[in-house]
Amino acid sequence: MILFQSDYTEGACPEIMERLLATNMEQTPGYSEDVHCMRAAELIQKACNAPDSKVHFLVGGTQTNMTVIGAALRPYQGVLSAETGHIHVHETGAVESLGYKVLALPAVDGKIQAEQIDEACTLHKNDASFEHMVQPKMVYLSQPTELGTLYTKKELEEIRTVCDKHELYLFIDGARLGYGLVAGGNDVDLEALAKLTDVFYIGGTKVGALFGEAVVIKHPALQKDFRYMIKQKGGMLAKGRLLGVQFETLFENGLYMEVSKHAIRLADKLREALIQKEYSFFVENTTNQIFPIMEDTKLEELKENFGFCYQTRIDENHSAVRFCTSWATKEENVDALIAAL
Repeated sequence: MILFQSDYTEGACPEIMERLLATNMEQTPGYSEDVHCMRAAELIQKACNAPDSKVHFLVGGTQTNMTVIGAALRPYQGVLSAETGHIHVHETGAVESLGYKVLALPAVDGKIQAEQIDEACTLHKNDASFEHMVQPKMVYLSQPTELGTLYTKKELEEIRTVCDKHELYLFIDGARLGYGLVAGGNDVDLEALAKLTDVFYIGGTKVGALFGEAVVIKHPALQKDFRYMIKQKGGMLAKGRLLGVQFETLFENGLYMEVSKHAIRLADKLREALIQKEYSFFVENTTNQIFPIMEDTKLEELKENFGFCYQTRIDENHSAVRFCTSWATKEENVDALIAAL
């Protein structure tokens, strides 16, 4: 029996399941044009202090990344991403299957910096054969990153400045955004994200929803005809009410932040136990993803009862792995893992 599951395979918050059941037989317009989607959009606009934004609901992260990037780029353009970025390594080339190249940049702890973006665009523009190469047009970031690290407000402001300089769209993947918003040391809130980005999304699938992501679009050019892109990419859910009900529930009384805090509290508890037991880390962060370095023999023992993901080999006897807490993680299971360490 797995006592500790290291990701988001559980269902949904009880509050969401109750609301879905209560609205099960409602007859509403389809394709996210119902009162629940409209109400959820209003709540998100309010939380972001972005009344002029457009909010759309899609089912999953890969679908969302494909749809947003497909709406932003022309056929000869590409998207700059950290080499560890989800669109580069964990989406089976979904973006590139649309004909848009992912232009990967070296990352430090999952993050890229404004200077790298500036250099990549400057080199492209100054190359005599620039018309023979993919043109950078968008920057893709994850908050938190795939290594659980966080961009600071200062870093995002610097990246925004470079994006404006080179006329790039700034897109933030927020699949695990809730866990970043409440993590220790974070200084980026929803209002800052709405101000600094052209488009970002608020992840539901990994943060309490049964499924779903909420895309928040600020840039007028991306707002225009976005629903055409949703439909073309297979993302326009006929029973769109199911998405609206979930985000309505997450945002009407602070549930999104509440469940995120639960995950961070338990992550902090596990992280502190690892520190006390003198484990080192592949990367340090304050979010719900923890990357301890462990002896392979210990990992063989732990995998009998605990779920974790292999990250990378450190030496012939040690590997870095990833443990995740979530909105649904049980404290007794974290305690069991700590005891097993």
